Amino acid sequence: MATTKTFSVAGTSRLPNGTVKVRFAKDFVSRIKILNKNGHNDIELIELGSEMSKAEICQMLINHPNFQSEEQQGAIAEFVVRNCKDIAKDFQKDLDTKETETSTENIEPVQA
Repeated sequence: MATTKTFSVAGTSRLPNGTVKVRFAKDFVSRIKILNKNGHNDIELIELGSEMSKAEICQMLINHPNFQSEEQQGAIAEFVVRNCKDIAKDFQKDLDTKETETSTENIEPVQA
């Protein structure tokens, strides 16, 4: 039986080449130091309050207000598709629903 690692810190960062990636850690300060040392910027990490699996974290991050940029949403979705096969289908449905809601919110009513 495979073990499931859990993490208490998660977020995103931008690599020196411009790519945004999802990040997971056990310790907030150590993770920020390592990312800074390796040239990352736009580091957005949050403490989760409890230990969670990567799949659970991605489900939470996709709706978190700090991770709503197009690049962050894309990085989270890409991680799920590549690494969390068990939730990828449900995750895609949530994203599709979110996109539909966003696109209809920007439509202004026509007055006659």
